Amino acid sequence: MKIIDFHTHIYPEKIAKKAAEAVCAYYSLKEGMEGTASRLLEKGKEAGISSFILLPVATKPENVRSINNFILEEQNVHEEFYGFGTLHAGLGEDGLLSETDYIIQNGLKGIKFHSDQQKTAIDDEKLFPVYDYLQDKLPVLFHCGDPVSDLSHPKRLKKVIKMFPRLNVIAAHLGGWSLFEEAVSLLKSERFYYDISSCLYFLSPEKLKHYINIYGAENGLFGSDFPMWNPVTEIERFNRIPLTQNERELISYRNAERILGIK
Repeated sequence: MKIIDFHTHIYPEKIAKKAAEAVCAYYSLKEGMEGTASRLLEKGKEAGISSFILLPVATKPENVRSINNFILEEQNVHEEFYGFGTLHAGLGEDGLLSETDYIIQNGLKGIKFHSDQQKTAIDDEKLFPVYDYLQDKLPVLFHCGDPVSDLSHPKRLKKVIKMFPRLNVIAAHLGGWSLFEEAVSLLKSERFYYDISSCLYFLSPEKLKHYINIYGAENGLFGSDFPMWNPVTEIERFNRIPLTQNERELISYRNAERILGIK
């Protein structure tokens, strides 16, 4: 069966090891791998994954364009890669909208925000012009839920979903990593997609099925969160979830194809 990994991160060769170690240390995790494109492709092939969504994060506004260009280069070199772009509130409204146009015009498939690492809440008004502009355009993937701060709390995502009803929202980590029950209570009636990245280790197969039933398999996406986790191990964990064949296909690739308009 085809598998699209909707949540991965890669870095330039010269910083890949250090960057992956820093991200794992941020979350007190030990499993991390070297975050290079070649390593992702190697482990992805071993896991049976056919395509990967690259999700960059700029922690400084001055790094936004270089990071977006890196993702564009990787997307152009590897047919297995579909890149999202990054933005940073520090660009200001004009800079945010200009970079959004650059992302769209150059063929990136969406935009990723990580509020905790970028020190800007999901519902910060500085980002509203971008959300409005992106309605009916590119999907936006939000890191959701974090023990470090409440900047990516699901209550903030709910506010954005309601304010921008035509924004194609993807909530990472079941809508609230480390806040699973609170996320469900806040988001179960909202319209959005979600991924299961960085959840497979922490939740039993039965609990994951429970959350998938609530949010709907038709809205779910597989994600490994490479290099924090090994895609081979994540696929093994995913296969333990008691899903129907239709549910597994939806989460493995069909929802991703629909969101990105790919076949």
